[in-house]
Amino acid sequence: MLDVGCGAGLASEALARAGASVTGLDAAGSALEAARAHAAAGGLAIDYREGRPEDLLAAGGGGFDAVLALEVIEHVADREGFCRHLAGLVKPGGPVFLSTLNRTPRSWLMAKFGAEYLLRLLPVGTHDWRMFVRPAELGRSYGRRGCGWRISPGCRWIR
Repeated sequence: MLDVGCGAGLASEALARAGASVTGLDAAGSALEAARAHAAAGGLAIDYREGRPEDLLAAGGGGFDAVLALEVIEHVADREGFCRHLAGLVKPGGPVFLSTLNRTPRSWLMAKFGAEYLLRLLPVGTHDWRMFVRPAELGRSYGRRGCGWRISPGCRWIR
């Protein structure tokens, strides 16, 4: 599995503990240093790489059974290109899992104001609420790539 935007490796580690062979990809080298150290301390063999999906594709990477991009697309300016690269990294017919914050007043209150300013869980400026993605926008971006998509049962968008 490929975990795009893996950051400090939370999802990568959970997948590795469940028995998956995991590659974590992130553009932030400092986050990967923490991810590598934490995985090593836990005895997990995760292949962490610095870069972006298009870099991995250009280097001949791809053929993953599944690709995850959790809480990443809201930081990406070219969503269609991002989705195209994700689709190129997964084996034909393989799933690409995306998660994101819905652009609603509630998400601004909880994820932007609450997490960044009130509780200081994230550095101020981590999120740009205008970049949060509504479900229909995500469907258009991914659907233009010729891919089928759906919101999984049990998935809740912050409304």
